[in-house]
Amino acid sequence: MTDTQTTGLRVLGIFAHPDDAEFTCGGSAARWAAEGADITYVVITNGAAGSNDPAQDLGELVRIRAAEQRAACDVLGVRELIFLGYPDGTLQPTIELRRELTRLIRRLKPDRVVTGDPTAVFIGKDYINHPDHRAAAEAAIYAVFPSAVTRPIFPELLAEGYEPHQVREVYIMGDDASADTFVDISSTLDHKIEALRCHKSQLDPGDGQWVREWAAEAGKRAGVPYAEAFRVMKLAE
Repeated sequence: MTDTQTTGLRVLGIFAHPDDAEFTCGGSAARWAAEGADITYVVITNGAAGSNDPAQDLGELVRIRAAEQRAACDVLGVRELIFLGYPDGTLQPTIELRRELTRLIRRLKPDRVVTGDPTAVFIGKDYINHPDHRAAAEAAIYAVFPSAVTRPIFPELLAEGYEPHQVREVYIMGDDASADTFVDISSTLDHKIEALRCHKSQLDPGDGQWVREWAAEAGKRAGVPYAEAFRVMKLAE
């Protein structure tokens, strides 16, 4: 299945770290924004574990990574960026985190939530999924359901004025083997590469060839030059 038109769609992306979004759905975000979607990113951790240099000032690294993420969002057309500031590297899917995400979902009222796969531990043959990714995804998924839509859960949010909200669909990224929906990013792949270049403290995509190779693999399954892959849960019409 290919992704549908997104004009007027409210999209909320929930990620563990600065740069997670650009790796996984940067091309899709650029396309959705170009088509008129209103996109907000939530980055849960502060990114302070993003260096093994013993001389690195971690407080400065937090500021650097926040600035890098803002620059990447500007490239892609993401309208709003929210940092929650949780410690990097030790994230847990706590009830407090779920409440915070539920509050955001009820406030922003997204049609589509984009997040990771909380069940993915081994990805391919060479990557052990970061536990922060799984914790962020678990909290996000359970904030979508049952928390955001169920009135008796977190009654304190009702007292704050946040009524229940039904998210229509969840785009789950990070495990291409279970993907059933593909976004054609042939027209926005260069935006994805440019956004990745914003994260100078973490990576250098060079000429972007490896990014193109990743996108070409998904593209083969979708019958387009370049794509990003998702598993999609349809929760409401």
